[in-house]
Amino acid sequence: MLNTKIHNADICVIGGGIGGMFTAISAARHGAKVVLMQDRPVLGGNASGEIRMWISGAGTRVRDLQETGIMEEILLENMYRNPARNFTTWDALLYEKVRFEPNIELLLNCACCDAYAQDGHISWVKGFQLTTYTWHKVHAKIFADCSGDSILAPLTGAEYAVGRESRAEYGEEFGLDAADSHTMGMSLMMQCRETDHPVSYTPPAWAYDFPDDDAMYNKPHDLYAINTNFYWIELGGMQNSIDDTEEIRDDLLKIAFGVWDHIKNHGDHGAENWELEWVGFLPGKRESRRYIGDYVLTQNDVENCTPFEDTVAYGGWQIDNHLPGGFYMDAKGGAHLQKRRLSEPYPIPLRSLYSKNIDNLMFAGRNISASHVAFSSTRVMGTIGVIGQAAGTAAAVAVKYDMLPRDAAINKIGEIQDALMEDDCFLPGFKRKISPLAKSAVLSCDYGDCSAIINGTDRRIWGNDNGYFGKTGKAITYTFEKARNVHGVRLVMDSDLDREYTEGNPDGLNTSSVLFFPASHNNTRFGFPKCLIKHYKIEYRNETGEWITAVEVFDNHQRFVKHRFCVNTDAVRFIPLSTYYSESKTEDYGSSTAHIFNFEVY
Repeated sequence: MLNTKIHNADICVIGGGIGGMFTAISAARHGAKVVLMQDRPVLGGNASGEIRMWISGAGTRVRDLQETGIMEEILLENMYRNPARNFTTWDALLYEKVRFEPNIELLLNCACCDAYAQDGHISWVKGFQLTTYTWHKVHAKIFADCSGDSILAPLTGAEYAVGRESRAEYGEEFGLDAADSHTMGMSLMMQCRETDHPVSYTPPAWAYDFPDDDAMYNKPHDLYAINTNFYWIELGGMQNSIDDTEEIRDDLLKIAFGVWDHIKNHGDHGAENWELEWVGFLPGKRESRRYIGDYVLTQNDVENCTPFEDTVAYGGWQIDNHLPGGFYMDAKGGAHLQKRRLSEPYPIPLRSLYSKNIDNLMFAGRNISASHVAFSSTRVMGTIGVIGQAAGTAAAVAVKYDMLPRDAAINKIGEIQDALMEDDCFLPGFKRKISPLAKSAVLSCDYGDCSAIINGTDRRIWGNDNGYFGKTGKAITYTFEKARNVHGVRLVMDSDLDREYTEGNPDGLNTSSVLFFPASHNNTRFGFPKCLIKHYKIEYRNETGEWITAVEVFDNHQRFVKHRFCVNTDAVRFIPLSTYYSESKTEDYGSSTAHIFNFEVY
């Protein structure tokens, strides 16, 4: 008889990809007791070292829309600690963020395979942990399925959809004449590297042979083209993307090794000195089951930026519909893809993040309540991250008031939205509320105009900077008519969300499946946002008029920071600093200008 361990939690999260991680972290930080059940040994899903897809989102396609909140926190930490963008270091960082977050119990290598639901309500789920041969049974108030494949759908009877809808169902331009069950496929990632010497390659006997470009369906494979990432080693759209995964993986491996054989041994591809460094054995999935919630997001919502009163997240990635044929569709003219770029962020409602018929089931990730066409935009991991933070925050608020998700969406939506914006999440169409203490004070600065730092928008957007450009050593000050109790400060600094001034690879993780490192740059290191403030002080004025340091940070590498302290004072100030080691070197990241979006007392 195998052991069974019983766990009791407020929220149980199934799946430890980006969506599941952020759901668990946000819920835990808002006071909920969380169990996170992940079937792999690492976290991150498609972004993990097992699959190695980089994180893309709205900011990848539309200026000023880089995701913040937990997403920017983790990406900045990775940029700071992992300049080589090493996947082992990245995996360890994701593990750290979950394993050492208070209120989270992490169950790795544990696959959810049973659940009990009655009258539209889940009581428990059960998973098997392969490393310990132990069953783990989790009782919770709310269950969040972030498994991607929506495992709780068949286990609980939750409504879901698979495949592509007809044009008539939602009135979508890209809908089909008749619905079908086809999906986007899954891809196998590859990494290769240029060396300083010739490298031969002998493919395995079972690899496919592609003697010319036509045999490879004219897929793009220029090693020096920055957009080449072998995403087109893709299959499964014409099969069952869950049941047939092992068979699909086998075929993808034959293609992957055959593609590298083509590049190395069939024609001149400039690959003489290139070597195959890594091939993933776990395909990165795009699509399988999608839950049905109280609202189904559609192509019309994505393109028209439909406003929602219950907005809790946003997207902005293009409509990026990979047609089901995948690798076996000819790539000439981009015929294997259906794309449409977006120019504005579109809101995502909370009603798309909880089940229509299971009252305590939520979801975050590529399985949210969206049509196939809308899903082709929402599926990317940057968007999944902000959806996860929204779902976790909403779940925690629901637990706080002993509510079900639908009740919280109706009765506590303002509190959920306020909490998200307070945690540095951007919600299009909404402004963050300013603390009463900050509004009661006189705001002044030693240089320029700082009024924008309390306008409720903590980023550049729609042509407005919404920030303050100051000089190092010059203070921003709150002054009160009489001494007040101050419990801390909130700071949002410029981390170069567009990565305009970040050397090397422009994105937070973005280690491409092809590593474009020539022989002379095998030790490439990527930069850090130059504009971020590294050294600053928070000071308060005591009863004798002396300025006292409450907080001094010498090595800041985050955009969003909260400092908690308790003082009774009539003034608090923030001073960005730049400590000079010599006339030519300072203790900043490369900019002598201090750019800040929010400094607020509470």
